[in-house]
Amino acid sequence: MLQRAAEKGKLNEDDFQSASKRLKITNDLKQLGSSDLVIEAIVERLDIKQSIFENLENLVSPECILASNTSSLSVTSIAAISDSPERIAGFHFFNPVPLMKLVEVVKGIRTSETTINQLNLLASRIGHNPVIVTDSPGFLVNHCGRGLVTEGLRILSENITNPETIDTVMRECGGFRMGPFELMDLTGLDVTYPATEQIYQQYFHEPRLRPTPIQQRRYQAGLYGRKVGEGFYKYNVNERQIISQAEAQQVNISSAFWVSYKCDTVWREAICNLIKASGCEFDSADKPSENSIAIVAPLGCDVSTATVNEGLIAEKTVGIETLFNMDNRIVLMGNPVTQQNVIEQVATMIRKNDNRAVSIINDSPGFITQRIIATIINIACDIAQQGIASPSDIDKAAKLALGYP
Repeated sequence: MLQRAAEKGKLNEDDFQSASKRLKITNDLKQLGSSDLVIEAIVERLDIKQSIFENLENLVSPECILASNTSSLSVTSIAAISDSPERIAGFHFFNPVPLMKLVEVVKGIRTSETTINQLNLLASRIGHNPVIVTDSPGFLVNHCGRGLVTEGLRILSENITNPETIDTVMRECGGFRMGPFELMDLTGLDVTYPATEQIYQQYFHEPRLRPTPIQQRRYQAGLYGRKVGEGFYKYNVNERQIISQAEAQQVNISSAFWVSYKCDTVWREAICNLIKASGCEFDSADKPSENSIAIVAPLGCDVSTATVNEGLIAEKTVGIETLFNMDNRIVLMGNPVTQQNVIEQVATMIRKNDNRAVSIINDSPGFITQRIIATIINIACDIAQQGIASPSDIDKAAKLALGYP
């Protein structure tokens, strides 16, 4: 990484040479005896880590800090074999370290405040953003990151829609850099699934963190993602094969469009403007006429529930997702008996607005974005409630390490 930075002109030759000379490689732990800080970054096995720390403790000075870069093992457990657990802490960097600017400073039950403060200051000195985290399953980032993938998998397992649609909607409507299935393919299911299973077990089967059989079966089949050429998508030389998504057919519009008065005022106006801009007939009556398609905008519930609550004709009722960005793509959802031609008429009407993209999914409480983002926020609130990290550090971690909007 130093050489690459020098080649790109981001590091001058003198700094490159002096930094390189300060890197020393050894196969002998005894040569670490004079260190002020040792950071362990070896295999994720508790017994091997404990053995290394036990050996190190007999070599270094009593003032030397011993830190683990573990991403999933308990810092308290690693320190349990130590005679001085107060100097052992987690110092979890993310890959690639020079580019990922967040580091978790993890406080075990017996880690001293002095150790945490020194690691916190060091992280800042080397240009990283430290977050102080209480030792807990998944620490902060891996715990917070469960919501995107677990709820995405749950939506898939409920046959609401396919991976491509979920990813597209989370990017274009939710503002995420990647959807859950793109992310799992990039990280590798051989990494994601064991971490998900481990955090779920360590939190004594907390329902929000529960893995799905789909994830387990694909892991067992070796469909890890990019690294093996196939995951939720197929890849040619690490390039994803694009699957064209089925779009609803363009149909003749034979109905007027009525919008529920139970929608939030701002969102109802936005839907009404879509209809008027399309040049289609708008039904402004208190209740939809027999020839009208009823449009609802459920928050947290499904179209079936909204239909029953408002006494609408189920076969002619369609839901629109309004809570998140509607500029590029709009998500439609029918109930189990909504006529296909009714949904296609709504999709055709929307496309008359600058050929706006439309995704159609099966009935689900909260569409896609509402479900996933609510799960992420609920998990984050639980992390704050438990005192694992402060709200400001949770926000920092979500943006810097997870790349959330």
